[in-house]
Amino acid sequence: MRGRRIVVALGAAVAALVLAACGTTEAPADAAAAPGPASGEAFTVTDARGKQITFDGPATRAVGLEWNVVEHLVSLGVMPVGVADVEGYGAWVQAAPLSGDVTDVGVRGEPSIEAIAQLRPDVVLTTPDVNEGALAQIEAFAPVVVVRPADTSDPLGQMRRNVELVGQITGKQAEAEQLLAGFDAALAEGAKRIADAGLTGRRIAFADGWLDGGRLAIRPFTDGSLVETVSQELGLVNAWQLTGDADYGLASTDVEGLTQLGADVEFVYWTNDVEGPDPFVDGLAGNAVWESLPFVQAGDVTRLPDGIWMFGGPASMRQYVDAITAALAG
Repeated sequence: MRGRRIVVALGAAVAALVLAACGTTEAPADAAAAPGPASGEAFTVTDARGKQITFDGPATRAVGLEWNVVEHLVSLGVMPVGVADVEGYGAWVQAAPLSGDVTDVGVRGEPSIEAIAQLRPDVVLTTPDVNEGALAQIEAFAPVVVVRPADTSDPLGQMRRNVELVGQITGKQAEAEQLLAGFDAALAEGAKRIADAGLTGRRIAFADGWLDGGRLAIRPFTDGSLVETVSQELGLVNAWQLTGDADYGLASTDVEGLTQLGADVEFVYWTNDVEGPDPFVDGLAGNAVWESLPFVQAGDVTRLPDGIWMFGGPASMRQYVDAITAALAG
């Protein structure tokens, strides 16, 4: 089950495991800044490959091969006809639930070309994690738009551009504006809650983890990660001193690495019951290093609710804002 969660968060590594060619798809390019098309009016967008894709009108039959673009579709009122790993999406992305008859088109990164073709989509939205060979096969029967899922140099800006791109493709520009405005309002309200509670400047260390052969692997969300950037907007301070990858801002450490965090920190983590035992509570039970950490002894350890997709869009990030402010400010 862990693979269902981490494939998007290890973009380059997953692509290398599928086909090494994926590295050529990561050139940053965003949607054309043209006004939204009227129904039936042709328009062109430019995707993350720098490729221009022309549509005869707004797309209505969409397939999403990564969960962030699926979340964008659902949030804008476009239920996709096909999604990669429907079951996993339901467990991890609860801010924008699927409804109706959505076809599972296989594994993220390695979808079923046949299943996608049978759905007769008028757009397939994906990220560079799907290898170029598969994209070429899909492009034989449907337009493919590749979206850069994350960018540590401008994480919130990338999220906004992705929402606007999906809104343009589906003719949901007004809904995209409303979605982003609602996120901005929630962010401002969350910052006010943190400030009113006297918690502005509170140091937090956000991470997830999993048990690998009985040993806990920990993945810190460092500077430039979407979650860390949202936390900064709330007035919180990132306690990690590690450097993450260029897309997602993710690093790696172990229990001994947590000793570098210091005393005045809230350790916040994310997991899901579908993966089994809690990696921190159960995986570190009786661990002398963990139990000696000042924030553990002080009870400053918080597990966020399941189902918040930390690599998602405005809907998931609103969930995160609600969850972290409730955890810290009550």
